[in-house]
Amino acid sequence: MINAIVLIDAEADLIPEAAQAVADVDGVTEVYSCAGDVDLIAIVKVRDHASIADVITKHINRVRGVRSTTTHIAFQSYSSADVDAGFSIGE
Repeated sequence: MINAIVLIDAEADLIPEAAQAVADVDGVTEVYSCAGDVDLIAIVKVRDHASIADVITKHINRVRGVRSTTTHIAFQSYSSADVDAGFSIGE
């Protein structure tokens, strides 16, 4: 699975409706309303990179009220104290 964090700038008066519409998109697992530089944050989980592009460009960006999006691919990070991690840190 590939995880992406999508930062969404939305029209202020349409934030609740945009959040609900984004949450209904296949591949979106969570949507958060935020105060600050972005209005919404969506968590997207899909099987491959092509699916991320489809979810964001064909669905999220077309939601009424969404002005722009910025996508960040998320990679799992592990603590150096995590002895069950799939790779070693350091040496």
